[in-house]
Amino acid sequence: MRAESQPELRDRPPPSDDVMAGETIGESRHAGAIKWFDVTRGFGFLVDEDQAGDILIHFSVLQPHGRRSLPEGARVECLAVRRQRGLQATEILAIDLSTAIEPAPRQRGDSDRLDPMEMLDQAGEFEAVAVKWFNRLKGYGFLVRTTDAADIFVHMETLRRAGLHEVEPDQPLRARIVEGRKGPLAVAVELGD
Repeated sequence: MRAESQPELRDRPPPSDDVMAGETIGESRHAGAIKWFDVTRGFGFLVDEDQAGDILIHFSVLQPHGRRSLPEGARVECLAVRRQRGLQATEILAIDLSTAIEPAPRQRGDSDRLDPMEMLDQAGEFEAVAVKWFNRLKGYGFLVRTTDAADIFVHMETLRRAGLHEVEPDQPLRARIVEGRKGPLAVAVELGD
């Protein structure tokens, strides 16, 4: 007994070279300007000059160009495919940064960040502290005074300026401390005894 017949394979058209090469069918060429790009999230959008809609630009298609992001306003030519949620770039063909909008320089007071070097003259003398914890990925941690248990914020740049690339919990250090907006802040550190 023979199973229900299926269409013969020879009756089907052969796959195109694009499909055989693993490429997506329907790639089209687009050009436009970067609307925005979020470096943290790793993607942004290109506004297509032919009104085809916004095109998703993932950082992975920028890697062949030695980039992880693009500034707003940069002109880009790309190949894109239509996905369920819209167009997505599969290859960047050209990047023109001459039209990019440079972010305005930050003015003092625009940020909550403090420059510890500017506060050095306000800091006390070096005093004994120990590392409470430090997270290299976050770029900061806390120290504690040996005289009390008050947490003292320390930024990675402060440690780097002291030539310290690694610190461990309970490691003794010496620090110059200033009262910052959010509490005690180490503005200079050195190895302790």
